[in-house]
Amino acid sequence: NGEEIHRSEFEEALKGIEERAGAPAPADRRNEIYRNIIDQLIEYRLLVQETVERNIEVTDQEVEARLTVFKQHFGSPADFEKALSEQKLTLQKFKEETQTTLRLDKMLAKEVEAKISIESKDLENFYKENLNQFSEEEQVQASHILIVVSAEAKPWEKEAARKQAAAILEKIRTGQDFASLAREHSQDPGNAQKGGEIGYFGRGEMVGAFERAAFALEPGEVSELVDSPFGFHIIKTTDKRPSRTLTLDEVRPQLEEFLQNQKRQEQTAEFLDLLKNKSTITILI
Repeated sequence: NGEEIHRSEFEEALKGIEERAGAPAPADRRNEIYRNIIDQLIEYRLLVQETVERNIEVTDQEVEARLTVFKQHFGSPADFEKALSEQKLTLQKFKEETQTTLRLDKMLAKEVEAKISIESKDLENFYKENLNQFSEEEQVQASHILIVVSAEAKPWEKEAARKQAAAILEKIRTGQDFASLAREHSQDPGNAQKGGEIGYFGRGEMVGAFERAAFALEPGEVSELVDSPFGFHIIKTTDKRPSRTLTLDEVRPQLEEFLQNQKRQEQTAEFLDLLKNKSTITILI
């Protein structure tokens, strides 16, 4: 529509993508990636032009309110200023971009969000048609006490750790409380103070020796010493869940969010098609 998108904008967008990916665009996908960037720049420009054509208004108070929310993500005003500097933005430029974003939000709320409706039958149909996606493998709930052995430990150091773990296991065998002993002795900082509680996990989530021992125990049983790359474990399995299919009620929130996002993408694509059809777009690359 007579408004230019310059090579510098394309290069800046490409740079951002490559920085997030941690690598240059792969040669075998370069043309695809370049074209996607161009399409996204065009679509963004069309959306901004449409907000201008519709004369969508955003007040200074709305901009300041959004700015306040954004600043709360930073520890101090100095941190906020540093973030702007790293993005090569002045405060005024940031306010202008925020104003543009708010205009877009208002327009998309009307043209996209207002048209998103998920009915109960939509959830039920998707659930029934994709039952295989809602299966849950067998899981166990367990706690453990860990005595750490480093990879560089000398044989006598490993033996000392084994004896320490064996002494704790003997206390458990004589009736002392597993959780209390975990809080006192376990060297796993992630769960020692929770009585060693790990929670539920499935197969493939833990190291082999630990997993085999936990799944072999019945609820309430305590393992012998388990030697793993982390050290010596004492494992207590507290519950088991057989493999099953999650119910619709269990997956309803996530499923509703998924379908909303799906419809949002569809409505956005339809709206962009309308803008493209009434626009003149020339690509010179």
